[in-house]
Amino acid sequence: MPPIVEARDLTKVFRRPEKDPGLAGSLKHLVRRRFTDKVAVDHIDLSIEAGEAVAYVGPNGAGKSTTVKLLSGILVPTTGEVRIDGLHPQHDRTAIAHRIGVLFGQRTQLWWDLPVRESFAVLRDIYGLDAATYRKRLARFDEVLDLGEILPTLGRKLSLGQRMRADLAAAMLHGPRVVYLDEPTIGLDLQVKDKVREFFRTLRDEGTTVMLTSHDLADIEGFCRRLVIIDEGRIIFDGDLGAVKDQYARERILHVETEQPVPVEAVRLALPGAVITEGETPNQISVRFDRFVLTAGHAVTALAGLATLVDFRVDEPSIEDVIRRVYSGEILFDAKSA
Repeated sequence: MPPIVEARDLTKVFRRPEKDPGLAGSLKHLVRRRFTDKVAVDHIDLSIEAGEAVAYVGPNGAGKSTTVKLLSGILVPTTGEVRIDGLHPQHDRTAIAHRIGVLFGQRTQLWWDLPVRESFAVLRDIYGLDAATYRKRLARFDEVLDLGEILPTLGRKLSLGQRMRADLAAAMLHGPRVVYLDEPTIGLDLQVKDKVREFFRTLRDEGTTVMLTSHDLADIEGFCRRLVIIDEGRIIFDGDLGAVKDQYARERILHVETEQPVPVEAVRLALPGAVITEGETPNQISVRFDRFVLTAGHAVTALAGLATLVDFRVDEPSIEDVIRRVYSGEILFDAKSA
């Protein structure tokens, strides 16, 4: 079965005018035009299977949003081609519109001077939804996103969190097979983020194909199983999210509290190679170690031989730690797969 989203040699180049500042610069540009080319997306190959949840991440200006616009048909590629469910976004626009949902965190598809309820009704008519299907989907969105309180509110009077919840429902109202979510939790408070992330999980569980771009990497963990990293318009990593954590996030920190103080030197002798740090009290110690060199179980056993343990916990790195190291140049990927 072919991928539901497929991009081959996808490239987007923007031409930007190059002119001097001020009126004189503008007049000069009218006579002698100069342009520079900016490659936003650089020969990307990407395939997404039906039902996959893919995290598409990278630093600012890496080409994430441009890729989403190319994959949804908003932009036309300079070279290369895109297929969505076997269709060409630029040629089959009406058919594609019924198959995809798009949410840009800093844009809205609600009508500014209409109540949210009326915006949904307009979308219902645009997509030709029957009354029963419309009511069923709206009731489901209300369960997860608490839409009831905002349905009578004008679009321009919504808070950011309210607008985002309404926009999520609007993007999903027609039951798309593929959903692109571009920074869907930007600027939201923790409570609203929790609701939105719960909504993400319902999409995945129902088999919807999701491509998620976000700087808030907590959106990704627990939702996406595949990670694609883009930098300067090129994909530099494409692989399993868990695998990249296992390979590049090897460090663990064991925090231990004991009944009686344990000399740091004794811990260093018991756990050679680990980095030992004293805690806030003499009875607390932190042990930083490479999980491929030392296991947490071994470390706990060694410490239990030195003192009676009261409590302990192990901190594992998040995918955010890995991505931060990629952005800073600490981690360099040699290929696009793990």
